[in-house]
Amino acid sequence: MELTFATYNIHKAVGLDRRRDPERIIAVLREIDADIIALQEADLRFGQRPSVIPRALLDDTSWVALPVAKRRRSIGWHGNALLLRRDIDFTLAGALDLPVLEPRGAVFTELRLGGRRFQVAGAHLDISGFRRSDQVRAIVAALERNGTTCPQVVMGDFNHWGRDGGAMREFGQSWSICAPGPSFPSRRPIARLDRIIVSSEWKVIDAAVHHSRQAMQASDHLPVWARLELPKK
Repeated sequence: MELTFATYNIHKAVGLDRRRDPERIIAVLREIDADIIALQEADLRFGQRPSVIPRALLDDTSWVALPVAKRRRSIGWHGNALLLRRDIDFTLAGALDLPVLEPRGAVFTELRLGGRRFQVAGAHLDISGFRRSDQVRAIVAALERNGTTCPQVVMGDFNHWGRDGGAMREFGQSWSICAPGPSFPSRRPIARLDRIIVSSEWKVIDAAVHHSRQAMQASDHLPVWARLELPKK
């Protein structure tokens, strides 16, 4: 079974031209055409924290937003959202508060496809290295609490400038870090902030930072995607 995963910090749908344009974000997602997508900064930060992508706009796509929001007008939790292609079934969806002074969170799900079960989490970690380590431990622990061991994918904006080390060590040797290139800032990227991290069951077939004219304008981050294979048992 092969699936394409993507992570994208959409900067509240505000592009480099300072315009909020959710249709442009959807256009970039269509360029990538991933099966499972983690979004960061998908909701506004104040008030009722409404989604920056109207649900009616999502209804016109091949994805559905997982029900992780705790506010009626949001699609995510602390800006984190998960989109699934409509033919993928989920058996669990939840949100997690992460240990930090500034509000941060993660979202997670358990999915079933082709008779296989696997877990996915999306997150936007702190700018502090000490806090990031605590947050990675909290995410991994939450996945482990939600059932028996199964293949896992954690993706998002890790705010980690180095390739390895630091908070990335918290995943341990059984995980592989997929950071195919710099994704921030979008116009002239120099930092590998956005990553897809996979447990040992997955094989990385291909991975890249998505560079397109539209992606370079739509957000201050570029999307990162990975084509993953889950071999037959």
